[in-house]
Amino acid sequence: MLFSLAFTADQFSFPLVTDGEISVLSTSEIRNGAKIEIDGEPFIIVDFQHVKPGKGGGFVRTKLKSLKTGNVIDRTYRSGEKLDTPDLEEKTMQFLYHGEGQYHFMDTATYEQLFLTADHLGQSRDFLKESMVVNILFHNGRAIGVDLPIFVELAIAETDPGVKGDTASGGAKPAVLESGATVRVPLYLNVGDIIKVDTRTGSYVERIRAAG
Repeated sequence: MLFSLAFTADQFSFPLVTDGEISVLSTSEIRNGAKIEIDGEPFIIVDFQHVKPGKGGGFVRTKLKSLKTGNVIDRTYRSGEKLDTPDLEEKTMQFLYHGEGQYHFMDTATYEQLFLTADHLGQSRDFLKESMVVNILFHNGRAIGVDLPIFVELAIAETDPGVKGDTASGGAKPAVLESGATVRVPLYLNVGDIIKVDTRTGSYVERIRAAG
């Protein structure tokens, strides 16, 4: 999204040091799931290692994932160094519809509407269905990421006719879903079947019910 992006790291609560009006995180507070800001971009810590050499000061090696692009970088910080923390807010929003190049969402608490483009959403848009509830992450008041449900149920809109009795061969065929995504499905499935899809991988999980 923004990237399909999906924010699945556990949420943690960390004591923050306040430096004037800017909240900062000490290296002693670094944990997986903590969020920091580098050059105006928010990152989440996905791995870290405190190192205490025999001589000299200690340091912390970190692996950081951008909450905007999904890119992963490595950074090393001196022990005692303070790291800026980002202004982040997550809102629960409902997907309303797609039209004229925009995807319309509504805040379920305030009913305010938000409009995002395909570029903002990235691959997340392939699994959006009207009325679906998602979490949208905001950085400094601007939407930067969409967190879809891990599993969604969608109807098959287009695929080759199913092969009767072929339920165990392991063969697969492409199928276009009602949301526009294309996934590989078993040969016996047909148009109208409702299937469960893993949005993290874009892969078929199981058939929920046959077309009726």
